[in-house]
Amino acid sequence: MLNPISFAFKKARQENRAALLTYTVAGDSSKKQSLDILKSISKSADILELGIPHNTPVADGSQIQTSAYRAIKNGIKMNDIFKIVKDFKKSNKSKPIILMGYFNMIFQYGENKFLNKCNSSGVNGLIVVDLPWPENKNFAKKCKKKSIYFIQLLSPTTTKQRLERIIKDSHPMNYFISMLSTTGGKLKVPTNDILKNYTKIKKIDPKKEIVIGFGITEKTIGKLKSADGLVVGSAICKEISKSLKHRQNPVTNVSKLVKKLKSKIL
Repeated sequence: MLNPISFAFKKARQENRAALLTYTVAGDSSKKQSLDILKSISKSADILELGIPHNTPVADGSQIQTSAYRAIKNGIKMNDIFKIVKDFKKSNKSKPIILMGYFNMIFQYGENKFLNKCNSSGVNGLIVVDLPWPENKNFAKKCKKKSIYFIQLLSPTTTKQRLERIIKDSHPMNYFISMLSTTGGKLKVPTNDILKNYTKIKKIDPKKEIVIGFGITEKTIGKLKSADGLVVGSAICKEISKSLKHRQNPVTNVSKLVKKLKSKIL
């Protein structure tokens, strides 16, 4: 059976467009609201990334950090995250969910226990920010046995030789970090340069899906729509913060934003 992540890319290709991947933090601003946001944005997003809140998210910028702190303050736990995924999948079985987080959270929970829970709740992929190749090879193999994609991270400074080795080992989807920065920073690199780097990576194995993330907003997404997929996270977390500040409904506002993002890549 085709992993729903691969099916989402296949569908996007048939529609001659990039896949839209959204990122929200699990439990922001509450467990119920987090689930409601997922349900709402799933109508426009092709793949949903759900962040595991961490108290020292070194790869994340201020917007995602704020979302993570809100979720932690509200008492989110790992089992709550799996429940959110499971509840979402009850009515959206085919919509892919990728969990994104840091390895120490998985290690503390127990690798095998974590993967079993991913499997039973309906998680389709994992991004582990601080577990690079080749250190992630054993864990990636465990993921494969559970039919979960382990998504490798590729950066603009990764050498060609290393890129070739990572992609050869990788599962069907990889994540290209657009620039050397934390998430949410403004694009400091021209979109043309990002696409040049992306094209070089894509040529290594055209069958592997490569998505671009970091610094992508409503203003820049259209310029990168030739990629297999585009990830928007900080802009969504910012919209949640803004909605809460103005006592507006984050579910409605985030849904509108994701709909706009989708329109830019059609």
